[in-house]
This record gives sequence, C-alpha cells and structure tokens, in this order.
Amino acid sequence: MALRATIFKADIQIADMDRHHYADYSLTLARHPSETDERMMVRLLAFALFADPQLAFGKGLCAEDEADLWQKDLTGVIERWIDVGQPEDKWVRKACGRAREVVVLAYGRALEVWWGGVRGRLERHHNLRVFALEREASAELARLAERSMRLQFSIQDGHVMVTNGRDTVSLEPRRLEA
Repeated sequence: MALRATIFKADIQIADMDRHHYADYSLTLARHPSETDERMMVRLLAFALFADPQLAFGKGLCAEDEADLWQKDLTGVIERWIDVGQPEDKWVRKACGRAREVVVLAYGRALEVWWGGVRGRLERHHNLRVFALEREASAELARLAERSMRLQFSIQDGHVMVTNGRDTVSLEPRRLEA
C-alpha cells in the first residue's frame, strides 16, 4: 500500500519591504512521504520570498517535469518557475526554456559541490537566478514545522525573519553568481 502525503496548514503573514508586498495567505502543503520538514519549509520560504496571488505549489517530488512552485499568467504561460534543493541541471535547463524566470533556492549538504558541478552548464541561461541558504538556517527553519502553523515573514534588504510567536529564525539567501 502506497504511503499518502501528510497535509500541513500554514497561515502566513508577509511583510516584504523590498517588494512592497504585504499580504496574508492561508496555504495547504502536501508533504510527500519522502520529503523532509526541511524541504517543505524551504518551499514555504520560497513562497514567502516570491509571494503573489498567482503563485501556487506544484506537485513537487512526485512530478519531475513540474516546478515546486510556479506562477502562471491568465493564458497559462509560466511567468516564474521555482525549484528548491539541488535539482539536476537538465531539469533546470528545461525549466529555463519553459518559463520567463527560473529561481532555484538551493540548500543542503554539499551545496558548494553541487553548484560547482552545475554552474558551467547553467551560466548561459539569463532567466535563471540561484540562491543558497546556509545549512544551519534551513535546519532552524525545519524546527518551525507543525501540522498547523501561523508564521510571520519579514523581509528587508534581502534579510528574512521568520517567527511563529515563540521561536524566530533569521536567514539571508545568498545569490550564487554564474
């Protein structure tokens, strides 16, 4: 019998001073059985960083040809494709051909090794931005995971503060240059 996804509910408040985006969202996240809390929370962080009423979660781990998050216009054209983790360069290149903008929010062990291996094959894609999270920051973010979450995201000058009212995580995604 196949394992089912675990459902998480997240009510988030976003105050993004960099983009002048201030909004509340009620989100439902399906965590695949093989997905960690860390990855799920990085997906949630990616949502907060690029929040928009049209931004939606994709099928994630169970669909390789679909983004972790994506934003489509009213005609179905993919405006923004967002992947988290350390995706294979062939999927990132394919996404660059399908979307106007591609963002990778990379985290995890061996991050520098991954980037060193894919950097040369991705640098020609001018619609790609890659950001890195420090290992400690993504691990701290994972500790905020609960089945029902209320989180506040404050974003200013590229610095992100995430709090659930009890604990606060401070992080700064670093842009990786090609």
